Amino acid sequence: MSPSLKNKILQVFEEPGCDKNQAKSEKERKKGCTKQLTPGAAAGGCAFDGAKIALQPIVDVAHLVHGPIACEGNSWDNRHSASSGSQMYRTGFTTDINELDVIYGGEKRLFKAIREVIERHDPPAVFVYQTCVTALIGDDIEAVCARAAEKFGKPVIPVNSPGFAGPKNLGNKLGAESVLDHVIGTEEPSTSTPYDINIIGEYNLSGELWQVKPLLDALGVRVLSCIAGDGRYHEIATAHRARANMMVCSKSMINIATRMQDRWGIPYFEGSFYGIADMSTTLREIARLLVERGAPADLKDRTEALIAVEEARAWERIRAYRERLAGKKVLLITGGVKSWSVVSALQEAGLEVVGTSVKKSTKEDKEKIKAIMGDEADAHMIDDMTPRQMYAMLREAKADIMLSGGRSQFVALKARMPWMDINQERHHAFAGYEGMVTMIAEIDKALFNPIWDQVRAPAPWDAADSLLREQDAAQLAAEAATG
Repeated sequence: MSPSLKNKILQVFEEPGCDKNQAKSEKERKKGCTKQLTPGAAAGGCAFDGAKIALQPIVDVAHLVHGPIACEGNSWDNRHSASSGSQMYRTGFTTDINELDVIYGGEKRLFKAIREVIERHDPPAVFVYQTCVTALIGDDIEAVCARAAEKFGKPVIPVNSPGFAGPKNLGNKLGAESVLDHVIGTEEPSTSTPYDINIIGEYNLSGELWQVKPLLDALGVRVLSCIAGDGRYHEIATAHRARANMMVCSKSMINIATRMQDRWGIPYFEGSFYGIADMSTTLREIARLLVERGAPADLKDRTEALIAVEEARAWERIRAYRERLAGKKVLLITGGVKSWSVVSALQEAGLEVVGTSVKKSTKEDKEKIKAIMGDEADAHMIDDMTPRQMYAMLREAKADIMLSGGRSQFVALKARMPWMDINQERHHAFAGYEGMVTMIAEIDKALFNPIWDQVRAPAPWDAADSLLREQDAAQLAAEAATG
């Protein structure tokens, strides 16, 4: 591991926005927030994977992976991060190094790849991702990127996060560090307003950002940049001129918010777009910060008026589902911000959360769960649940439906219980007031799908055998009674 990468990792672990880290001794702090990977145990995602999925939603830049083609194949297009324009981010670029590159070095191959990408596609910038193999053979991507940027007159951004550096979450932060070091603050916006904000840690999964943006537009609030969902390079480069930052997923890019606060004095808060109450709280907090930073005071009044209209409209549409869903039990297998924000949304619909996983959640996430769920929170927080335990919980009817990522769906299906995708692979947007209605409607569809009655019923041949056995037993009983 290069000295520069080691220093960057130590800098990430000094994170001032993480209460858990700051409470540790200096020695313990350097070990990091999460359990480090052991060789061959990258099933939960490596650092390279974390950096790639954090930055790939920047839609107009070319994302070039310096390594074997398998690394690009593993990380390409693995989220439904939508774009309102450029589709450049959906093109996979890789140097596809071979055995000779491992022996002689791959820096020349990387330089030629950068030149080809720029000449063929002319993106506003090229992001170059380091991988395990090229880091182990000593390729200096930072030097190559600097030389290419000078030669071709385009920003070429090194993302030094080889997989062996640590888990996916560390990769999220290392990707964020590259944006901080090489992108944010490098350009000035054409115009600036008192209503400018950045949204950090939002990936526009299935177009969720687009369900929130109309609400901000109605208030006159401008999203100067979103890091990274539906993001544009030039917008992110001007992000330092925003008046406030909203942090959506604190575990992925909190370092951007804290560093921007230190460097440019931009305040930030952590909010959620999931659930009616949380969406309203987020709008109020945006208005409060902007007013404190110079926006007209009537912004708060306009925000309250908008909230009143949107909440009434959402509750009216949800009312039809609440009676059917009341008392239904949900097992939530997710993590991070969704471990508490989705709990709040489910409770608003009258659903009972019997368990929420906190394996990928921060200390702050867990505290929010306790605030939402009250005295029962500790009993319902699950640090790690094996597939066998999930299956037993569903079969014993302790939950009526499981909400999780795609990897867990087969546990629910094996237990013949409803399942709904809540993670990044989902095809429905659940953010904002409109998204809350969509979420409840999808849960209702899953719970009351007639297929569950059919798969739980005995097979026709089993039913026939059972009927024959009953008839035989009845006949024997009759013969015994008549003597």
